[in-house]
Order: sequence, then structure tokens, then C-alpha cells
Amino acid sequence: MKKAELFKITERLAERRGQLARQQRILKQLLSGIAAEQSRLRLAAQEFFLKHSITNDGQIEELRRQVRELEGQQRQQMDEVLRLRRFRRGLEKLRAAAKREFVGEQEKLEQKELDEMAQVRFARSGPVPGQLNRPGDGARQEYNA
Repeated sequence: MKKAELFKITERLAERRGQLARQQRILKQLLSGIAAEQSRLRLAAQEFFLKHSITNDGQIEELRRQVRELEGQQRQQMDEVLRLRRFRRGLEKLRAAAKREFVGEQEKLEQKELDEMAQVRFARSGPVPGQLNRPGDGARQEYNA
């Protein structure tokens, strides 16, 4: 959602920058056209240009203000997107660490259970009272003491 807002702001910024560049290009073309004219026609063109230059300057200044404002909004949105990205990465790292810890705990519990089962099995298969197991003797013999 923040990326979409950033994209919209960037589009508006590009549009305003384009408008500003067009206005400035038009003024430069007018000035160069006036400079190329004959002196008699040049005075009338200069007068016309000066009368409308206040309006043009106002438009250009307004476009510059809008560009500055949009650049500020763009920076804020970029900062927000980066902050959210860092936060998400941090959560992913925490999730991975918690999963590793959980798996480790489960493995320990499983190993403990296996050890207990082995102990019970060993205890049950140990020597029966009254019988003696000798190494190498395949059969159990009774112990008479």
C-alpha cells in the first residue's frame, strides 16, 4: 500500500517537473525569438513579454513550490517504505530464530524420551534375581549362593 502511494507521488512529481521544464523552455524560445526580430518589432514583442512575464513567473514559481512539496512527500514515503521493509526483515529473522529454538527444544524432548525408553528397556532386560549371566554362555543359569 505504501509502495502504491509512493508511486503516485513519484508520478505527480514527474508530471510537475515536466510542466516546469515546458514553461521554462517556452520562455527561452520566446526570448530567443524576440532577440532575433528586427528592432521595431522587437520593442512591441518585449513589451508584450514583460506584461505577461508576471503571470509566467507566478506559474513557474507555483510549479517549483509544488515540485519541492512533492519531493518532500516522496522522501517521507521512501523513508516509510524502507522502515517497513527493515521491520519486516527483522520479524522474519525473529521468526526464523524462534523456529530454530522450537525445533531444538523438540529435538531435546525427543532425545530425552528416547533415553528414558532405552533405560526402561535396559532395566527390564537386566539380570533376573536368582539367575546369573556369564559372558560367552548363551543360556541363563540359576545363581546358587
